[in-house]
Amino acid sequence: MAIRADYLGMPLSIDDLDHENLTYFEHCAAHEFHLQRCDDCKLLRYPPTTGCPWCASPNATWTPVEGKGEVHSYEEVHHAIQPAFRDHTPYMVLLVDLDTQRGKPSEHEALRVVGNLTAPDGMLAPPEMVARVGIGSRVRMVFSDVAPGLALPQWTLDEAAVQPAKPWRYPQE
Repeated sequence: MAIRADYLGMPLSIDDLDHENLTYFEHCAAHEFHLQRCDDCKLLRYPPTTGCPWCASPNATWTPVEGKGEVHSYEEVHHAIQPAFRDHTPYMVLLVDLDTQRGKPSEHEALRVVGNLTAPDGMLAPPEMVARVGIGSRVRMVFSDVAPGLALPQWTLDEAAVQPAKPWRYPQE
């Protein structure tokens, strides 16, 4: 069944034909993080897709994955183009290297997952938290409940992890 929802004033839609994403978001709605593991080469993949990006196998099994990792890159938005997000600036979109499958399929690759930086309750992070996060920050997954049957995987600082003394950040104006 298709999913229709609204996130911070922005419409979201996952259509019936998008089986992989529907399954992915079903797990997220239960506040569980699952990814597809290729049945042939055994590598996890993100985003969900119909075939393995490394061996092209169409066979995969949904597997629970720990949602912890390190910020690989980020974008800090100060001038939101999407009107629904203007009242929430600055906000961050993180690209996170998961601890799971680090260094596979090669030493330069990792399993990387995108999400917004949020407070532990899943609401977009306040400016003082945004100012603390950079490349190398340790984060953990949380879920933002959007509608019945839909939650978005997001990232918050992992306060239980050792954080870098000074994570790398883009120079500020």
